[in-house]
Amino acid sequence: MSSETKQIRSALFQLSFPFMGKIVCGLPLFATFFCVLWSVLFDFEKATATHCRVNNYLPSISAAIGGFTPQRYVWRTCIAFHAAPRLMIAWAYYNFHTSVHAGKHNELYKAGAALTSLCHVVEVTALVGLTYISSLDNHGLHETLFIVFMASSLVYMLLTILLFYWGRSRNGSFLTLEESRSFSWKQRLFLTNISIFLFSVYVFFRHNWYCEPGVYTIFAACEYTVVVTNICFHYTAVLDFRYQKFLLTGSGDMGYLPYT
Repeated sequence: MSSETKQIRSALFQLSFPFMGKIVCGLPLFATFFCVLWSVLFDFEKATATHCRVNNYLPSISAAIGGFTPQRYVWRTCIAFHAAPRLMIAWAYYNFHTSVHAGKHNELYKAGAALTSLCHVVEVTALVGLTYISSLDNHGLHETLFIVFMASSLVYMLLTILLFYWGRSRNGSFLTLEESRSFSWKQRLFLTNISIFLFSVYVFFRHNWYCEPGVYTIFAACEYTVVVTNICFHYTAVLDFRYQKFLLTGSGDMGYLPYT
């Protein structure tokens, strides 16, 4: 009996990676839209209020998720349930990247894979911190966690793209059609994410400097786009692990194996 068969037979449960990816990405996506929509429908005046009292028509993410109920509880529940699988996926991606040999620079490649997974872990940790420490609880710490979240998120996406191409095009080889599809989506989502994020920074400062009506609405819309493109980038794991399944054995071991 092969070791893979033994693992499967001793598994307490097993889950296809595509299904797991849909759950992990679906939870924060649902929470985002629920919190924003609920805030607009039932807490519009308070959720869209600005420090300079100009017209604003959309709540920021922080206002939608941190200041009202039931939004706060929905957001915290969804983020809590999605966090642990995200850490497992960070580990899975390290194995994914290091499953290929990058030639004479393989040690550098492996170090890059480790750094990428570390950025993923930091991103998830900062997100959990943002979730449970709102700007109303501790504005300074909330702001710091947001900066850490965005920095680690952007570095993670960039390193993932670089490693994906480096590992899959080593020694003159070419990306398969499925790998090309995943790589293309990663590039587009990263470029959209960083472009909208940089634009949102400009809009945020413009709002604080000039207090123009509707400018904070643009900022909020940019925030939503950054969140959604971040989630979609992580969802490309479904393309990379589409033939894999995650399992947990009775001995506490975790792993992912090809479909049998």
